[in-house]
Amino acid sequence: MRKSIATVSLSGSLTEKLTAAARAGFDGVEIFENDLLASPLSPEEIRARTADLGLTIDLYQPMRDVEGVPEEEFVRGLRRAERKFDVMRRLGTDTLLVCSNVSPHAVDDDALAAEQLSRLAGLAREHGMRIAYEALAWGRHVSTYDHAWRIVERAGHPALGVCLDSFHILSRGSDPRGIAGIPGEKIFFLQLADAPLMAMDVLQWSRHYRCFPGQGGLDVTSLVRHAVDAGYQGPLSLEVFNDVFRQADSGSTAVDALRSLIALEESADISPLPAPVTPTGVAFAEIATADPLPVTTLLTALGFRRTGRHTGKPVDLWAQGDARILVNHGTGTRDDGPSLTAIGLETPDPRSAARRAEALLAPVLPRRRGDHDVPLDAIAAPDGTELFLCATRRPGHPDWTADFTAAADTWQDSSPAGLLTGVDHVALTQPWHHFDEAVLFHRAVLGLRPHESVDLADPYGLFRSRAMTGARDTPRLVLNLAPGPDPGTRARAQHIALTTDDITAAARRVRAAGAELLKIPANYYEDLDARYEFAPGTLDAYRELGILYDRDEHGGEFHHCYTATVGRVFFEIVQRTGGYRGYGAANAHVRLAAQRR
Repeated sequence: MRKSIATVSLSGSLTEKLTAAARAGFDGVEIFENDLLASPLSPEEIRARTADLGLTIDLYQPMRDVEGVPEEEFVRGLRRAERKFDVMRRLGTDTLLVCSNVSPHAVDDDALAAEQLSRLAGLAREHGMRIAYEALAWGRHVSTYDHAWRIVERAGHPALGVCLDSFHILSRGSDPRGIAGIPGEKIFFLQLADAPLMAMDVLQWSRHYRCFPGQGGLDVTSLVRHAVDAGYQGPLSLEVFNDVFRQADSGSTAVDALRSLIALEESADISPLPAPVTPTGVAFAEIATADPLPVTTLLTALGFRRTGRHTGKPVDLWAQGDARILVNHGTGTRDDGPSLTAIGLETPDPRSAARRAEALLAPVLPRRRGDHDVPLDAIAAPDGTELFLCATRRPGHPDWTADFTAAADTWQDSSPAGLLTGVDHVALTQPWHHFDEAVLFHRAVLGLRPHESVDLADPYGLFRSRAMTGARDTPRLVLNLAPGPDPGTRARAQHIALTTDDITAAARRVRAAGAELLKIPANYYEDLDARYEFAPGTLDAYRELGILYDRDEHGGEFHHCYTATVGRVFFEIVQRTGGYRGYGAANAHVRLAAQRR
């Protein structure tokens, strides 16, 4: 289906918005009236600009407070509409959005509303235009789509139809199955938006918190299915009011927007994509640094051994159990120190995963390769992290470990004292304007399942976190949004969580090897002692080593501690018992405060 976006969904001037929509690959736009009024370009120049960019103008919006009013007010509305029809002619569009009346002077009279809308549609038809009537969720008397349709049906004018808006329908809890009762030719336009589920005034919810389909909690997919089944043949159009999108780069927002529609078409069975190939684990994490000594010293203390060296690049492989860290000392800057730049994801079929990523507009990364380097597909996540699609030692697929000079039985060997067994999760702090985009990216492109968003208390604001996991809870990627927006958000530390079967022994080994563990206040352990009973000596050891503890409602336990931060990277050591599936959110405020200190 054709894909469109309302200019209100993007930041910048009207010309910047049009350019961003075209570059992303949209077919058309809705011109939001405020964008036109603020533009120095005439309607004719805007029409020419959109045509040059390969865009159509699919809708002009909105016109308000027209129907269900005293006659003298309606006459004034007709005069206003006639002027707008002239503007639309100059723009080259033929559909005007009319929102249900929100004025306190509106009359609760369906017959009057239908009669006036019919007259408005008659005037529109004289100008070669048509009217799409939309029920606002906060409309004075018309606030549901089925009520709007009853009025349109009663008016019975060929130039009058309905505009269905997923937010206005789903935010009120209306059943979209009733859309099947509307003839497809009378659905003049379909506007789409998602939103997180929030208990707040619907007007404020709409104006500030809408997001693209797949980023919130509304069932936009079912609504689209019902509209298409009813015979709707117009564009899928995004109308999203969002405070973050209004400030973010319009180019990346437009790409994110189009990706959401492509994924929506797949979920609504409109247009197929290459099937998702969900990762099954973490093959490696790559740390870039100009000076490898601080990070390799920490890795040594954690029990890792350098087990391989890349044949053509300054990259070393450090391993312990199934945990593998690449240290790339040919990139990075001394100002930032070590930083997490790439993750290798174990993928059953890397080539198919890459094809899906391309179909969903994920940037495929060029890779500098030597003549004998193993070919690896890599894509860029919204935060810039490189994601390599790996099939480690899987017959029939390129094996990235072949690029490292080490004996086959040595490269993943661990030191005798090593107590770490693998990677539990990787936490990635997102730039303030990429969080929702990152959730959609990891869900749609990689096939990971998003968990509920969690708000964590940071000493200087609110820290938002959302886990993304594979089918069997592996791999685990945790997307974090630190307090912002500010340029420093991008520089906040990322971390790699490593698994162990003995948290106390692992922490003692790390500290004995000279690494610093995060110091946790004594007040925290007094509170633990009040809430839980521990075996003799356990709490004393936890206090000594800085180990934190959480327990879920099913008796699952989470024991974890943290290293000091090196550059922009730190490590967490994790022991899960009893089926614990969380990430120690109850301890986050203590950990964040300790790291601030």
